[in-house]
Amino acid sequence: MSKILIIDDEEKLRNLLARITRLEGYEVLEAGNIKAGLKVLEKENVDVILCDVKLPDGNAVDIIADIKGKHPFIEIILLTAYGNIADGVMAMKNGAFDYITKGDDNERIIPLLGKAIDKVRLQKRIQQLETQVGNRYSFKNILGKSASILEAIELAKKVAPTNANVLLLGETGTGKEVFAQAIHNASARAGRPFMALNCSSFSKELLESEIFGHKAGAFTGALKDKRGLIEEAGSGTVFLDEIGEMPFELQSKLLRVLETSEFIKVGDTHTTKVDVRFIAATNSDLQKDVKELKFREDLFYRLNVFTILLPPLRERKKDIPELAQYFLKIFSAKTKTAVQTMSKGFLEHLQQHDWKGNIRELKNVIERAVILASGTELAPGNLPLDLQATNLDSQITLSAFDLASVEKLHIQRVLLHTKGNKTETARLLNIGLTTLYRKIEEYGLS
Repeated sequence: MSKILIIDDEEKLRNLLARITRLEGYEVLEAGNIKAGLKVLEKENVDVILCDVKLPDGNAVDIIADIKGKHPFIEIILLTAYGNIADGVMAMKNGAFDYITKGDDNERIIPLLGKAIDKVRLQKRIQQLETQVGNRYSFKNILGKSASILEAIELAKKVAPTNANVLLLGETGTGKEVFAQAIHNASARAGRPFMALNCSSFSKELLESEIFGHKAGAFTGALKDKRGLIEEAGSGTVFLDEIGEMPFELQSKLLRVLETSEFIKVGDTHTTKVDVRFIAATNSDLQKDVKELKFREDLFYRLNVFTILLPPLRERKKDIPELAQYFLKIFSAKTKTAVQTMSKGFLEHLQQHDWKGNIRELKNVIERAVILASGTELAPGNLPLDLQATNLDSQITLSAFDLASVEKLHIQRVLLHTKGNKTETARLLNIGLTTLYRKIEEYGLS
């Protein structure tokens, strides 16, 4: 229920306003002067203040800015018996929602309250969403305890508050965009747009238009002006993924933006000024591309002000259980399944895999496993066949002459063949179902 604070030294009028406001379903608090009203604000979460202008201990116009400074989401509607333009202008300048005259504008009070409440709710919702986005893309949500990922996080934290351009290097799926978002949200530009673009997703002509925008008539199909990514970012951050795939001809145009903070739209004759920060990412060897004249050397050095190397997942295998559990939680909630844990055998398979697709591949594997799972625990049989087979082969190399290992591997292969069907597995192994379950538990195959 929304809370309304009415501040007025005329008790009869204050009581009347309170009664009318309560009938509209609002919770009403009352105060007879500014001092009493400020005390109420210290204790209560007020949404809207209905306040008389002339009060025994001061003019309400003078305290609007202070109230808004401490309580930015509170809206203030001023009521005056003697309206004058100077007070009205000053009230609105200080942040009042509206300024109305008692008697003449009585019918406006309730509709105004509704509009003020709507604005308060919208502001709070926006803040909530911004907080959620900030939390989602913060450094604390980058998982891992291995030295290599902690080093990358520490470097990113140091560069985030600056305006330096950042170059993120790493294989596909190592989380470069997640790092870019975290850097943006830890910077002074956090409340401004974060615009991301994959340079390998467009042809040269479309990429130029997407980044720099174009004027109507610049080319066939350009029916109206289009703002490019850089202009849309305003004073925020532009993230250019796969920067190594940017056509050589466009690299000089991007270089100009980095050097002069201005650019020319496709088909335009005038420059546009911008104030953006660039974060670029690539899985290519840009230094090699520079030597082979595939990437401009001057652009490379402009982007390479601060470089962060993101480690592949195969070099941080101790982080796999934590990452897998995180994705398990997400996908079990998303699919509304009862899967909550991973068996020892399942985790062993994950940690023995090379993960050429890195975190993105792990995420996809866990999603698939959750969909296939029939119980509350993920088992090796829920993994893709190629991943299971690869791990079985590696285990043979490690334990080929150990009898228990051979038996474990044989059972695993048969389970794989029957796609986890225990009854069929027991039949093929020529053992009792009870014996099979005991073996599965003994070897951690569940």
